[in-house]
Amino acid sequence: MEKQKGSAEVLEKYEKRKNEITERLLQFELTGKKGGTALFEELSFCILTPQSKAFSCDEAIRELKKKGLLFKGSGEEIAAILSKKTRFHNNKAAYLVEAREKLGVDGFALLKKLTFDGSEYHARSELMKNVKGIGWKEASHYLRNVGRGSSIAILDRHILKNLRRHGAIGRLPKSLTPKRYLQIEKRMEKFCESLGIPIGHLDLLFWAEETGKIFK
Repeated sequence: MEKQKGSAEVLEKYEKRKNEITERLLQFELTGKKGGTALFEELSFCILTPQSKAFSCDEAIRELKKKGLLFKGSGEEIAAILSKKTRFHNNKAAYLVEAREKLGVDGFALLKKLTFDGSEYHARSELMKNVKGIGWKEASHYLRNVGRGSSIAILDRHILKNLRRHGAIGRLPKSLTPKRYLQIEKRMEKFCESLGIPIGHLDLLFWAEETGKIFK
């Protein structure tokens, strides 16, 4: 009975935000079509997000762009900006510079290949292999933000908390090993199927319920 009540609650909230969520996902698809620099901006944002607030990470990317540092700044220059916005700013600055140097050749041709070749699962795996600082959650987040998140889950604390609340998982994991990540992703997929809500839509719904805003 409690699970049915929880499902009804999710569906009610989804109906209120469905159009807004659909519009946001269309914007993500458009971002993915803008070219290599737009892809790198989103990848950079996702590299910054571990243990940091998404809104602050977005502010950091905007400031780096405004000052001409995202595509040309040194690690030290980038770290100085990140120190006010994110945790582990030195490591993340190094990751950004390394990713830029590795992926930025020929208009970010390699990043385009990693992003769009194969299935979403394949793309996620290749991103984790090729980009330092990108794990399961960050790779999934990046792919969703460029229009490739229809079948993969972004298992951050907001999503996990709501999956637990609505009975999709029994308890919050102490850590997310690759095996555990895939197990919870599969449970989220089944939960979405039972509700008739696409997984990418449910992610944004849960995030909005926690933060009050459909962001990215």
